[in-house]
Parts: sequence; structure tokens; C-alpha cells
Amino acid sequence: MKFDELDAKMRVYETAHDHCVLPGLYMIARLDGRGFTRLTRDVHPFSAPFDQRFRDAMILTVEHLINCGLKVIYGYTQSDEISLLFDVAESAFNRKLRKLNSVLAGEASAKFSLILGTVACFDCRISQLPTIEIVVDYFRWRQEDAHRNALNSHSYWCLRNDGKTARQATAQLERLSVADKNELLFQHGINFNHLPNWHKRGVGLYWETYQKPGLNPLTGETTEAMRKRIRQELNLPMKDEYSQFIRDLLSGINPS
Repeated sequence: MKFDELDAKMRVYETAHDHCVLPGLYMIARLDGRGFTRLTRDVHPFSAPFDQRFRDAMILTVEHLINCGLKVIYGYTQSDEISLLFDVAESAFNRKLRKLNSVLAGEASAKFSLILGTVACFDCRISQLPTIEIVVDYFRWRQEDAHRNALNSHSYWCLRNDGKTARQATAQLERLSVADKNELLFQHGINFNHLPNWHKRGVGLYWETYQKPGLNPLTGETTEAMRKRIRQELNLPMKDEYSQFIRDLLSGINPS
């Protein structure tokens, strides 16, 4: 059998289940760390419940993904997860899901591993969303999850620091309401509202334009050039203001 015939025969098995995202749909990639509980507890013992070093490693990974050749409008990270919103017209890899998922998971895993100096792994899945409002709802959902996780994490570690085992702390938290958890924190000298916003809301990254002063080498005159850079936002708005923040990004408006 000639190579061309063998290649055509075998390609069927590789591509038979290819699925592509339809034109006009927004794509959001969500990446999650695999086995990060062990990674951050045993391999790299970060501080609990939040560690700025881990946050910064996640931010650098998001920046890498925004710069890896795909048109990303917005990157968001909280805990060990990353969400990437692509331009609606993004056509890389012909919008093939298997290619997008594998490339993004590989890029994130490689970058994070290099930052930590040890092997780290992410998985990836693509959400296909038909309207701007559902895109807004997606990011509202992830930010609400960040808020819930922050409250639970701070409450959990208050109990652990009081001598509770992991099982005892988890069981006690299951019986507590949101108000009870806030009261628990208050009894330990923590006002949840005064914690850093990135604990509770996550971190957003997006392109912004700015004026860069320069010099015309021919005339010697001072000039202004428009440039783009990635902005890190550690004080994201919340609720309706966050919804408008996402809409502005989708409209090509730099949030203030």
C-alpha cells in the first residue's frame, strides 16, 4: 500500500470524531488544575487559604495563554481555574474542539510547570455560547463561585487552626449558613468584606491601549504612539457592574 493510500486510510480514525464550533458562537475555554490540592499542599506548600505566589503563577499562566497566538478578549482566574473568552470570529484550527482543548491545556501545563519548577497539569473544555448575555452570565457564575470558595476556604482554615481535623471542619461547614460563616470569621478577627478583593472576586486580564511617548528621529519632535498591553485587574467590580465590565470588553471598550 502506498503512503498516500495508507495516510488517507488512517486519517479517518484520527478525524472521524472531529467537532467544530459553529460560526457566530462565542467560545470560552475553562482550564482547571489537575491534582492541584496535592501540588499546593505537599509538593509546593503554599500558604492557606490564599497565597500571593500561587496567584501570581496563575496570572503569568493566563498572560501566556493570551499571548499564545489566539485572539483572547478576556482572561479570568480564581483558585486553580482559568477562563478565556475568545473573539467571536476566532478561527484558529478551524475551530476544532480537540485542537483547542489540547493546545490550551498543553500551553497552560507547560507554562505553569516552568514557573513552579515541577510538573503541573491542566485540563481544558470549551463552552459554546450563543449570545453576549450568556457570556456575561458565564463570568458572573465564575465570580460567584470565587466568592463562595473564598468564604468557605477562610472558614475552613479557621476551624483547622482551631484544631479540627479536615473531616470535622468539612462536616461543620456543611451545617453553617452564609451568615454563620461570616460570624465564624468575625469571631476569629476576620471581616470578610475587608479581605483583598482578588480573594473574593478573582483576577481579570485584558488588553488595554495606552499612549507611549516617542521621538521622531528625523525631526527630533516628540510623538505619541498607541500601544497595547495586558492589564491585570485585582479589584474587579461585582454583580451588575461586573456584567457591564464584560459587555464593555465585548464591545471593544477599555473598562475604566
